[in-house]
Amino acid sequence: MTPLTSDPTTAQRLGAEALGTFWLVLGGCGTAIFAGEEVGYLGVALAFGLTVVTGAYAFGPVSGGHFNPAVTVGLALARRFAWKDVPGYAAVQVAGASIAGGVLYVIARGTDGFSAKGAFATNGFGDRSPEGYDLTSVLVAETLLTAVFLFIILGASAKRAAVGFSGLTIGLGLTLIHLVSIPISNTSVNPARSLGVAWFAGGDVLAQQWAFVVAPLVGAAIAGAVHHVILGRD
Repeated sequence: MTPLTSDPTTAQRLGAEALGTFWLVLGGCGTAIFAGEEVGYLGVALAFGLTVVTGAYAFGPVSGGHFNPAVTVGLALARRFAWKDVPGYAAVQVAGASIAGGVLYVIARGTDGFSAKGAFATNGFGDRSPEGYDLTSVLVAETLLTAVFLFIILGASAKRAAVGFSGLTIGLGLTLIHLVSIPISNTSVNPARSLGVAWFAGGDVLAQQWAFVVAPLVGAAIAGAVHHVILGRD
């Protein structure tokens, strides 16, 4: 195996970012699909947090470990990431999430009575919200929680932060976000995660996914634009 250089190539960065997003959806959504009834909201929240912790340490040194288009946009607005690289990162994040969704679909079809329509760990509002929350509630929750997630990422990854703990902090932050918002929207805060499984759940689910693209991007943009007022420039 050839060791990575200290300066990964663009292809290596994009590959690591795609693989990390694949792992996030495979681990997080896979837990919800296959073991959700057994582990409950707490177990699913921990699964998403653990994918970020493990992905951050495994792939983060190569790509930065965004695994989320909203994170990429927020970091660019915070001047922590180059705008020229945003389209490529967003594309491979959605691709990695969609491949993971496809793998989950193939596996899930292996049992009698399976149907992905209207379910499949997807996000939604109204009758597609786990507890019936309306569009306004979902938009507020997704926007606010994504903004908080970006504040956590920006603070934990700052040069003055404790060295070596950013991945753990960010993963625990995402776990807490899921504990708050799984009942509301099944938790997105990540357009790639939402789209990656929504492709397989039918047109009614896909028709609601605009909310889980717009709200996380708005929340991340707000945090990226104003973080320096609270946290200072890095």
